[in-house]
Amino acid sequence: MQSSPAPAFPPSLDAQSLIGTYIRAKDENRPHRMAHAFAPGAVLEMTVKSEAIAFPARSEGLAAITEVLVRRFGQTYDNVYTLCLAGAPPAADADAYRCDWLVGMTDKASGGVRAGCGSYAWTFGGAAGERRVQALEIVIEAMEVLPADAALPVIDGWLARLPYPWCTAAQASAAAPALAGLEPVLAYLRSAA
Repeated sequence: MQSSPAPAFPPSLDAQSLIGTYIRAKDENRPHRMAHAFAPGAVLEMTVKSEAIAFPARSEGLAAITEVLVRRFGQTYDNVYTLCLAGAPPAADADAYRCDWLVGMTDKASGGVRAGCGSYAWTFGGAAGERRVQALEIVIEAMEVLPADAALPVIDGWLARLPYPWCTAAQASAAAPALAGLEPVLAYLRSAA
């Protein structure tokens, strides 16, 4: 008797796995994984406090959220590392969770580096076996643009070496390269540590 193969990405319904699934879907440009993280009627609200990046203030539904956070994002950026800055991930059955985040990536067209930080506010829910992200609020506090020669120290030398995707602000701050262009991000990390 042959057994059927396990699905490549089995849905994990605890809060930590839902967040991790979203992070990997975005960072690895895998839109098909978003359905494992977000409910069909989920809502995304974004507050952007930087002119270096733009997102719609509100997106409703899995398709719209996937378009904004994965498809369009993946058309512009690669080498993406997103870190949830938290002492501990959420409890498996958490209904809500807040944490700071840090991101770095390269611009596909220019090779330039973007490094940013802000906060996430997650809301989880759904019937047993169907637990997903119901709402996500993202605040972008800073998004800095650095030249292409910053890719090695920022992406390879810093972000790729941090614990992924859960890291503390203190760990991230302590390992950061000394680049003047990162100062707004580093100031945020120091305040969050």
